[in-house]
Amino acid sequence: MGYIEHLRSLVGREKVIMVVAGAFIFDKENRLLLQRRTDNKSWGLPGGFIELGETVQEAAKREVFEETGLRLGKLDLFGIYSGPDYDKTFPNGDQVSMVQLLFTCNEYEGELVNHNAESLNNGFFPLNQLPEDLFSDHQKFLHDLISSKEQPILE
Repeated sequence: MGYIEHLRSLVGREKVIMVVAGAFIFDKENRLLLQRRTDNKSWGLPGGFIELGETVQEAAKREVFEETGLRLGKLDLFGIYSGPDYDKTFPNGDQVSMVQLLFTCNEYEGELVNHNAESLNNGFFPLNQLPEDLFSDHQKFLHDLISSKEQPILE
């Protein structure tokens, strides 16, 4: 049983603070890696919940590998997002108050997988040609990236 399942066995669907780590990953042409998620069929950033015993960097690297097959190198902090705007109730009723840490990464190795249990598709996109069906929870992050806000962003 993973940390989230164990925590939910104790608190049920009550609101808990959860930490999420993800990354903006760029290829040599400065295109952004996006993942078409299996849960909502939208394009978004690879990432996920931190597990006990992990650093946020380790969590971001693990999640990206699980979802894309890529092993990330050096990560730079892009931003930390928290507060009521990041509260969410999942379709199963689980409530969370998320703290989201995002990194940028230009170094990776491995073969990009087309699909797996968490990804319907993965691909690199020019920043001026992102797909229209972007995951609504990630649109703010993408807007901040494209608008070149001063980093790290602390919200």
